[in-house]
Amino acid sequence: MIRRRTHQLFFITLVVTDPSGARLRNRVLPALFLSAAAALTAAASAQAPSPSFTVHEWGTFTSIAGTDGAAVQWLPLAQQTDLPCFVERSPGNPVIKLATAGTVRMETPVLYFYSPRAVDASVHVAFPQGLVTEWYPHATVPQPRSNVAGEITWPIVAIQPGAKATFPIENAPSHYYAARETDSDRLLVGATPERFLFYRGVGQFQPPLAAIAAQDGGVAIRSTRGEPVGDVVFFESRRGTTTFSAQQFSSSSAALSRPSLDDGSGLPVAELKQVLKANGLYEREAQAMLDTWKDSWFEEGARLLYIVPRADVDRILPLTISPKPSNVTRVFVGRIELMTPATLRDVGAAIASGDRGTMLKYGRFLAPIADRLALSSRLPASLYMTPSSCR
Repeated sequence: MIRRRTHQLFFITLVVTDPSGARLRNRVLPALFLSAAAALTAAASAQAPSPSFTVHEWGTFTSIAGTDGAAVQWLPLAQQTDLPCFVERSPGNPVIKLATAGTVRMETPVLYFYSPRAVDASVHVAFPQGLVTEWYPHATVPQPRSNVAGEITWPIVAIQPGAKATFPIENAPSHYYAARETDSDRLLVGATPERFLFYRGVGQFQPPLAAIAAQDGGVAIRSTRGEPVGDVVFFESRRGTTTFSAQQFSSSSAALSRPSLDDGSGLPVAELKQVLKANGLYEREAQAMLDTWKDSWFEEGARLLYIVPRADVDRILPLTISPKPSNVTRVFVGRIELMTPATLRDVGAAIASGDRGTMLKYGRFLAPIADRLALSSRLPASLYMTPSSCR
């Protein structure tokens, strides 16, 4: 779109008097005119708006609730990921995978940018209680050390509205690509084009929601900061049957009954999409998030999905963007894996009988569930200590 700017010219009329007393009009002094025009141009330039753009972010905080409702330690990086091999990883990642325990897996935050014109921005994300382990495009990430808080910086991110959207891709399928299906502007970091900025990590903090699984299959939840619980989805999948209940709570605590596996309620796709949009995501952003995570969110087991309060997101992951955007929306879903009696029973029986198929359904959560059952020594290490396929 071509924008036309109209310039207003102001002519200065001087009234002077000659020696005879006659008034002479319309004598414009060129020097004064040019001086006035320059002053007006400078004023217009000073009032020109600075580059204004919008940033939207979504991500997931995944944890496993213990008997007291607090998040337990586990190895979030133990299983092989389906990230493309062009995604960058912490140096020595295979070792870090086996050594980096945490309470929370910070999964796939992506930052989208929307701008009316080309802008170069710098982006910095701090992670005071964790480490950044994967990212793309190339960024500045400190070497992981036990005494250093995590952080990631993209010094120059070129926002290119209207630019042709061609991005790197590999032959192997990956959930990574679903996040590109939005209307956000193309970004260029160095020579690398991408639809978004991506990062992942492992945290050592407690989520803002605690959950205690009850003996009857229900769950008691409470906000650890006394805030309203908000929107919560209680989901369960057992041997091909799925069910859920979706509720909103204005109180800081609540008790949820186990959703019946006989009601055939299926998957809460529509409900979650509506919640994501209500919290600020655009239509295609919400759909991209669901397409990225629906296989994981709806796998075997029982879990809670909730919206992490914005204040907690900003505290856990302080975000700095320069120049400052006109708006920043951050929508993070908290995922709490529940070790319900049904889950403990299924995993215990599978370990006892050597049922690898059932054990594989619990994936990266298998080891902490086995720890709860005191059966970890009987787990085949190959089930949850899978090396990276990227060389």
